Amino acid sequence: MSEFSNVTVIKKANVYFGGNVSSRTLQFADGSLKTLGFMLPGEYVFNTADKELMEILDGDLDVLLPGADTWQSIKAGEAFDVPANAQFTVKIKAPTDYCCSFLK
Repeated sequence: MSEFSNVTVIKKANVYFGGNVSSRTLQFADGSLKTLGFMLPGEYVFNTADKELMEILDGDLDVLLPGADTWQSIKAGEAFDVPANAQFTVKIKAPTDYCCSFLK
């Protein structure tokens, strides 16, 4: 899906890591949330509250998922899941555009 319809956009940006990662929150009629964001090259550690689906729209990164011993390479058009109440690390190798879905 390349676009979303009938959503509310939260105008204030979510800005992390000195501005190297930013996103905007979308709220859907059913109450579900997604963020559309952009990450500049670097290494970042994130914590989750809900289960997340990270769809990589453009870019190139490696991810170290909870419980994994090895990094996984992710490119544009690919996605990965992160469990709730977990921590994961990404190494962004090229500017990366993403969509994060928060799954209840």
